[in-house]
Amino acid sequence: MKVFVAGATGAIGRQLLPRLVAAGHEVVGMTSRESHRDVVEELGATPVVADALDPDQVGDAVGRAAPDVVVHELTSIGAVDLRRFDRSFARTNRLRTEGTDHLLAAARAASVRRFVAQSAIYGFYAREGGPVKTEEDPLDPAPPHHVRESLAAVRHLEDAVLGATWTEGIVLRYGAFYGPSTSMSGGSEQFELIRKRRFPLVGSGAGVWSFVHIGDAADATVAAVERGRRGIYNVVDNDPAPVSEWLPALARILGARPPMHVPRWVGRLAVGEVGATFMTDIRGASNAKAKRELGWEPRHPSWREGFAAA
Repeated sequence: MKVFVAGATGAIGRQLLPRLVAAGHEVVGMTSRESHRDVVEELGATPVVADALDPDQVGDAVGRAAPDVVVHELTSIGAVDLRRFDRSFARTNRLRTEGTDHLLAAARAASVRRFVAQSAIYGFYAREGGPVKTEEDPLDPAPPHHVRESLAAVRHLEDAVLGATWTEGIVLRYGAFYGPSTSMSGGSEQFELIRKRRFPLVGSGAGVWSFVHIGDAADATVAAVERGRRGIYNVVDNDPAPVSEWLPALARILGARPPMHVPRWVGRLAVGEVGATFMTDIRGASNAKAKRELGWEPRHPSWREGFAAA
């Protein structure tokens, strides 16, 4: 198949392109920077440069490529300030709203038969009930103030993709990434904060996180391109875990002392309400549907071994 990947040089794009090529697909990779043409070529794909927020440029890029499948991996995530979560994700939110609309319009004009889009968990499931959620469970109806715009952008993306009746719309809710070119990799700022005991365990530490190695996320995306059916899939590992479990374990892996433990009210001062919520209240996700329907199995089934490799 011919596959058009928007966001070709992001963390997951760099993992995804060579996997699609190795699987025998003809791949066109869209990047916003002329300087990244060589990167796309080195990954085995044909480069195209376009501004994802310019509908004419996107329409021209997709129209010229005439793909069978469009994969939407558009994000723009730099350093994340949990106290100002929505501000940190402002451009990504535009890519998930305007960018999604432009890609869908271009894909419809090109008669694309499958559209695969990146969504996220990020603690977006409702913070009630059991600790692990499935795709059938609702998203948070009352998120913390500084995450409302980001959750609204995710809802827009998911509703638009699943509502596109003219194509097979597939949404992949990725867990927290770790591995190459992510915020959780060797030498990353986040790992350094943990080494220096500047990443505290807040309150109960009962917030449940679901991780996924970036390579496993790319493998799941290939599976969705090849055999996914309309719907939502959680793309996470087999081992959702509370912060009180994974943070001390990661500190040990990094050779650091145990993280400092602070009350929730102190944590709110340090990392804001969003950070405190992520530490104490969020829910993890089940990957049973992705494993069952996509025939996908993570090569790193647990963050326990995966963190050590990263």
